[in-house]
Amino acid sequence: MIKTGGEWISSIDLENTAIGHPSVAAAAVIGVKHPKWQERPLLFVVRKHGHSLEPQDILAFLAQRVAKWWVPEEVIFLESLPVGGTQGTKSAAPREVRKHFRR
Repeated sequence: MIKTGGEWISSIDLENTAIGHPSVAAAAVIGVKHPKWQERPLLFVVRKHGHSLEPQDILAFLAQRVAKWWVPEEVIFLESLPVGGTQGTKSAAPREVRKHFRR
């Protein structure tokens, strides 16, 4: 769960919604510190092979399906997401990837 302002965001629900986009093969969401809102969601996306997808495309898709405070401010595209033994995304992996994108 991600706490933004006084609201809670389910990272799993946001990931599942993002995966509903026809060009998204996989998605992961983490909460990152925000000076005003405590945390904000950061979305990692793996595009389906042969598909093009820009950040504004996935953000517009999400804006039609989730509350406005759930929509991430940033999308990072990756070639793949690390998977664990049960073939699910390793929960710490997106946080490790985020370290390389500090701004």
